[in-house]
Amino acid sequence: MNLYRVASIGAAALLVLAGCSSDEASNRTASGADHNDADVTFAQDMIPHHQQALLMADVAIEGASTKELQQLAERIKDAQTPEIEQMTGWLESWGEDVPDLDAMGHMMMGHGDADDDFDMPGMMDADDMQRMSSMMGDGLAFDRMWVLMMIRHHEGAIEMAQDEQLDGQSADAIALANAIEVAQTAEIDEMRQMLKDWKS
Repeated sequence: MNLYRVASIGAAALLVLAGCSSDEASNRTASGADHNDADVTFAQDMIPHHQQALLMADVAIEGASTKELQQLAERIKDAQTPEIEQMTGWLESWGEDVPDLDAMGHMMMGHGDADDDFDMPGMMDADDMQRMSSMMGDGLAFDRMWVLMMIRHHEGAIEMAQDEQLDGQSADAIALANAIEVAQTAEIDEMRQMLKDWKS
């Protein structure tokens, strides 16, 4: 085999490889392969998880007996509302289903039969949500119950965020998961301190 033929074969092989690489890059762009199934699951699960936290925050803003708890609830709402919007935008850009927040809010408050579908870590069921609402106005008894529920809720969100950091591919989703873990760990510490202060 002469050198000219070897060079020709080599050039042809390079063109084929270049074509494959170009096609793969095009497919990645078209399909949004900068994310994977773990990213989709994270966003689709964390949106209703955050939605429930917003419902709980609204109850605390209205019904808490302590200013510090009302302020915490407001901060949670301020932080998680834009995160829901961010994750919704990802799902739309990825061509994935976006959870129906109106329907979920309805079910979370016990209006419907599908609350058992919300099996993400730390989620309250409809009975928990109704009990929490019924205790509004009961002073520190309400505040303590709400804090205990939100600690559990935050622990579930942290578990989900850690899974995303291990298994996700989207840099933005992984960054959000890290931010959620850091912020909610600090809020758990804050709530545990509240419980200690209320005992004294």
